[in-house]
Amino acid sequence: MSARLLLCVLALLAGCQGKPPSNTVQGDPERGRIALAQHACRACHIIPGLTGPETHVGRSLAGLAERRFIAGSLPNNQPNLVRWIRDPQSIDPHTAMPAVGVSERDALDMSAWLLTAKE
Repeated sequence: MSARLLLCVLALLAGCQGKPPSNTVQGDPERGRIALAQHACRACHIIPGLTGPETHVGRSLAGLAERRFIAGSLPNNQPNLVRWIRDPQSIDPHTAMPAVGVSERDALDMSAWLLTAKE
């Protein structure tokens, strides 16, 4: 393999990393953990750091910070995650995820937990 071809392959592989660009996470992750429990998110999702049933209605939220997209199409960053948590139907009208009346503050804190939680 030529050096030029090898460099191209390496560049392509580097672009395939699953982790989105790192941003500073705002909000209070511990308060977010509590808000996730209060809003019963565990009824549908497996969430790192929260105990509850092993449900598989919604996708597991473990490793969310490593994903490139939210809901399959939204670039994974904190403002988009807050938007998704607050009003998922505005992003995907066919989603099964309900809008459960999460405040802006709670959504910010919930996103902080989800984007910083270790499995």
